[in-house]
Amino acid sequence: LGHFRFRSAIFAPLGGPRTDRPTDPCLSAAAERRETARMSSRRVAMKAVDWMAFGERVPPNQRAMFNALKTRSDALSSKLTSLPEKPLALDWSYYRKTIAKPGMVDEFEKKYNAVKVPEPIDTQGEKINAQEQEANKSAQSYCQASKERISKYEKELGKFKSMVPFDQMTIEDLNETFPETKLDMVKHPYWPHKPISDL
Repeated sequence: LGHFRFRSAIFAPLGGPRTDRPTDPCLSAAAERRETARMSSRRVAMKAVDWMAFGERVPPNQRAMFNALKTRSDALSSKLTSLPEKPLALDWSYYRKTIAKPGMVDEFEKKYNAVKVPEPIDTQGEKINAQEQEANKSAQSYCQASKERISKYEKELGKFKSMVPFDQMTIEDLNETFPETKLDMVKHPYWPHKPISDL
């Protein structure tokens, strides 16, 4: 960073060949190069998000959070796509003609080209994948249990649809349809013909 600050102090009064950056062309170009490299590295690792499928899984009480996330993501994606794939090149020959001290521009060019912006390292991908696998197992287990409950409820519903209407039922019909209502008068001969603990 020190040589960038020094270069700024040397080059700033001289201006540069780029009319859109009249104040400090080298420093601005360097910052743009670093920003472009940083954003380009993210662009490589970027994955498309199926927002429609995502939205279908968002509960109503989290809809506002989902909309804010999508708005933020769209803004970042728009900014990313507006940046060039490759950094803008500096006109070093212009500075060689302008700077009188021999070798200074060559030194700055060498140091400038030596700047490498490391790509972000994924430190959470494995954890997220493990959580996703665990969530998938839990979801599959829940779906299987739900199917079993649905099958059970459908059988009960079929029984209710085919049973004798309540206003036409006899005690025998009630006991046959709902066995838990049948009283054991032999084991419990006195009213209410049930164990005291069941009352």
